[in-house]
Order: sequence, then structure tokens, then C-alpha cells
Amino acid sequence: MDLKLIQIRESKPEDYNDIIDVEHRAFNRQDVVGLVKDLLADDTSEPMVSLLAFYEDHPVGHIIFSKAHFKEGDNQPLMHILAPLAVVPEFQNKGIGGLLIEAGIERLKAMGSKLVFVLGHATYYPRHGFIADAARLGYPAPYPILEEFSDCWMVQPIGEAGMDIGKGQIGCCEAMDK
Repeated sequence: MDLKLIQIRESKPEDYNDIIDVEHRAFNRQDVVGLVKDLLADDTSEPMVSLLAFYEDHPVGHIIFSKAHFKEGDNQPLMHILAPLAVVPEFQNKGIGGLLIEAGIERLKAMGSKLVFVLGHATYYPRHGFIADAARLGYPAPYPILEEFSDCWMVQPIGEAGMDIGKGQIGCCEAMDK
């Protein structure tokens, strides 16, 4: 498949059913679908980036970047957490997830976001610029992560200052904090 045929755009309120369909088809898990519904309705996740990928006018992928923050202190640079990234099964392993990540990070840079975090697959996300074990770098996750999965909590600096913006435990929006 030619990735040039994939169109990515910011989601709109009228895309809600398409987003839920993509998430359901990609994960087939009500907890993930419920999280997406909650994220889309959560004011504390703003400013959020929500993107849909289309192939021949059919939605095939979706990604959300919701606002993150330091749990303590007055220094609160703009930061985001990527979750979830969904691609429908018949379009997985074709590069669409990577396109969604890249498009999202470009939008985050334009917004002035400094860091992006993800709790995800230890070999997939580093291919897209994420650095494993963000806690070791001074950014503990919002919730406890077993030591065996510490490499799965990752960070990517996207601002000019890199990671020189302060350190501290990361907090997330209310929907993700449940």
C-alpha cells in the first residue's frame, strides 16, 4: 500500500462515531473505547490533539495526545501523553501508526509543547523518537509501573530546550487518571 494515499486530519465532533469504530476495531476492548470516549469529553485533556487517518475516505487510524503536567511545582511547561494509538487490523503494520505519530508531533510542536510521553511497546515507539525509561531521566509516570516494564514508559523531547525544562513526576488528565 502506498502511504501517500493516507490522508490525516484533525478530528471534528462529527467524527465521533468513526473514532469509536476505529478504536473498537483496533482493540476490541471496552476499556480502551471507554477511555477514548472519556478523553474526548474531558476538559482537563485540553489542549488535545486528536487525528484521524483515512484511506479512500474510510477511517483506518486514530491517535490522541492529551495534556500532561508536573504533579508538583509552579513550572508547568506544555507537555502531552500519547494514548491511545489505534489502527484497524487490516491496515496494521503498514506505517499508518508512524504517520499518525509524526503528524501529531508536528501539531504539538506548533502548539509549543515541550515533551511527549507514552506507555507503550518497548520496541515500536523508540523507532519514532521515544526514549525508554522516562523515569530514569527524571520523569516518573503518573502511576506505578512494574520494574520489568520501566522501558515502556517513554519520553520524546520536541521543543528546542530538549529535556531542559524541569523534572518531576508526570500527571495526566482526569480521564486517564481514573
